[in-house]
Amino acid sequence: MSENVLRKSAEELYQDELNALIANETNPIPEGWKMSPKSVLTYITGGKCGNMEITPKYIGNRRLVEVAIATLVTDRALLLIGEPGTAKSWLSEHLAAAINGDSSKVVQGTAGTTEEQIRYSWNYAMLISKGPSMDALVKSPVYNAMESGTIARFEEISRCASEVQDSLISILSEKRISVAELGVEVPAKKGFSVIATANTRDKGVNSMSAALKRRFNIIVLPVPNNAKMEMDIIKRRVGQLSSSLTLGSNIPDDKIVEKVVTVFRELRNGKTEDGKQKLKTTSGVLSTAEAISLLTNSMALAGSFGTGAVTAEDLAASLQGAIVKDEENDKIAWTEYLENVMKKRGSEWGDLYKACKELNK
Repeated sequence: MSENVLRKSAEELYQDELNALIANETNPIPEGWKMSPKSVLTYITGGKCGNMEITPKYIGNRRLVEVAIATLVTDRALLLIGEPGTAKSWLSEHLAAAINGDSSKVVQGTAGTTEEQIRYSWNYAMLISKGPSMDALVKSPVYNAMESGTIARFEEISRCASEVQDSLISILSEKRISVAELGVEVPAKKGFSVIATANTRDKGVNSMSAALKRRFNIIVLPVPNNAKMEMDIIKRRVGQLSSSLTLGSNIPDDKIVEKVVTVFRELRNGKTEDGKQKLKTTSGVLSTAEAISLLTNSMALAGSFGTGAVTAEDLAASLQGAIVKDEENDKIAWTEYLENVMKKRGSEWGDLYKACKELNK
């Protein structure tokens, strides 16, 4: 794979770790898998493999990861549910990378996703000239996963219309896909499964049919439950992103990361971290993922138009864009936060307060 790629897949980024885990495998490997469930857990949560340090890909409840992996050993599909920014897609991608060495079989759920994108469609030029045939069949990622006995990922399943979602029911129940036009049925090979993700902020998650939900083992991924955990996640991901992007800036120090996490957590929870003061919440999610994007954008500003070190002005510009999504309501909440909370935190927050106030006029 060329180095001139904007975003590498998980199996490309962590190929050395995956190879080391496979080479040092001593536990039973399920059919269709590249490594054992214990090795998949080590890859996801971090640890040692011989002389190699395996970096954690998911920082959170280890037991939830164990349940997710155990689900994929069975014939049940896995549904990861959570707030935006709780690493649903990230975990989904890395599970597929560890289990199959291939995380590319993806259906992206949107309001425009059709049943054909889940099952199969046709090359219409070939269909018209030669009629229905396997050569004219355009296989979906789910179809390919069934044929190869691997994992298909279904991102944001709750964004799809209910009737489109339900096209998965027969696939997950019967473990085969029927091509009526050719009169054939394609059975899934051992190892086939589906990892779906759903956002609790989307109304569609509540309209998933009971029949479809029964086909999934559902795991709710929580928001990081303390500031330290959230900081660890953010610092790790910002470091990874900065190494793949030419931002021309130093990685923000712990104090800057702590300020971003504090602001996000307080506005997200509607109260200060010490619980002494209630706050207005904003319309945005202010997730961990958004904090990562905010800091990356601040680094780009500092590298492109500053000294290469993230300043209060760089941070303020990114905060303003992340927090004030609704000009009317969010601006009021942000102004009150600046005056009633940030301003009163003294000199350590003084530069950021002044920069934020200037932008928020």
